[in-house]
Amino acid sequence: MRVLLDEHLNWRFARAFTGHDVRSVRGMGRAGRQNGDLLSAAAQAFDVLVAMDRNMEHQQSLPMDDLAVVLLVGPSNRLEDTRRAVPAMERLLEAGVVAGRLCSVAVPR
Repeated sequence: MRVLLDEHLNWRFARAFTGHDVRSVRGMGRAGRQNGDLLSAAAQAFDVLVAMDRNMEHQQSLPMDDLAVVLLVGPSNRLEDTRRAVPAMERLLEAGVVAGRLCSVAVPR
């Protein structure tokens, strides 16, 4: 699965995933884009966008037909926090996230 990490997530978070093509907005040099622009661009090249921006679902016209959005819900976007969500994210990706759906994954404490 092709996964894009939002710019507010550490680019090194991508290294924690196996069996998926995971890239980051920062690593691709596309930081600073507005959420609407990011969603449109992501839908053209990725299957899933992973973000921690809880307001995204209220600010944008979600769901989008060509992109699944996964919101991480946790204490912070620090790498040591987000890494704890990897097992749940892997299970979600393996189960097959559905384009056009918004899912949440809780980051364990």
